[in-house]
Amino acid sequence: MNLHDWIDELCDALDIEAEADEGLLVDLAGITRENVHPAAGHVTAFLLGFAAGEQGADPDEVERLAAKAQALAESWDRPAGAADDADADVEFEELADADYSDEDSLV
Repeated sequence: MNLHDWIDELCDALDIEAEADEGLLVDLAGITRENVHPAAGHVTAFLLGFAAGEQGADPDEVERLAAKAQALAESWDRPAGAADDADADVEFEELADADYSDEDSLV
């Protein structure tokens, strides 16, 4: 079974009539995964489908929506897998040397 067969079977299982440009979706998922976040490809594909369904988009409009998503991903300023500032690793010595006040206490 190939990807096109999977799409056909999935549409049957979901009881929907849909055309999917698997090349466009795979490319867009890869770009967002690389430029935004490892999970961004999946989320982007879902949201693109949601937008297309909500707007009753034809294949040309889906391509325009995908182009908008791609442009956003390509302009994203954070490399894939980069930790948010709040998630950055802190060395043990930094924690031990930090000046804590009672306001910082959780107990």
